[in-house]
Amino acid sequence: MIASVRGVVATIAPDSAVIEVGGVGLAVQCAPGTLAGLKAGSEARLATSLVVREDSLTLYGFADDDEKRLFELLQTASGVGPRLAQAVLAVHAPDAVRRAVSGGDIAALTRVPGIGKKGAERLVLELRDRIGVVAGPESATGGVLRGDWQEQVRQGVVALGWSAAQADQAVTAVGESLDGEVPPVPVLLRQAIRLLGRAR
Repeated sequence: MIASVRGVVATIAPDSAVIEVGGVGLAVQCAPGTLAGLKAGSEARLATSLVVREDSLTLYGFADDDEKRLFELLQTASGVGPRLAQAVLAVHAPDAVRRAVSGGDIAALTRVPGIGKKGAERLVLELRDRIGVVAGPESATGGVLRGDWQEQVRQGVVALGWSAAQADQAVTAVGESLDGEVPPVPVLLRQAIRLLGRAR
């Protein structure tokens, strides 16, 4: 089990990064919010979860151990594989996932691409008693990278399955809604996904 990796970020793609550890480049699948906190050429630490299949070994990376634990817990629910668990964490922060599951917020869970009403109800039923302590209202901390947020959000939206045109529309809408200081990229990404979810 590879619990975490620390090394220099060699490359960043829309849905993954390559981290060089001791001369070996490890491909790590990451949600857009995690990728937004990485910078090519800089050192990074990612909490990781290794998913073993008959025909593949896939390493999933997370900004912290809390996200990783939630990723692994989500997969214990029927019908939830690693891709869907990662999509949940791309749309919602860990505390927002806990609030949605413990409070039976089906609407919040169905904002995740790939989760319908039945799937959301199953998540609530199977995980409500095991989801853990729920913190207060969602804060805008974490993933504090700012800069060229438009391109990062656009890449994140496209990586989650929307078209480039839809991504552009969402980025424009999010930009128009900003007033004053720009929030962290993961917060902006969640805003864009919510807007696209409503437009479906």
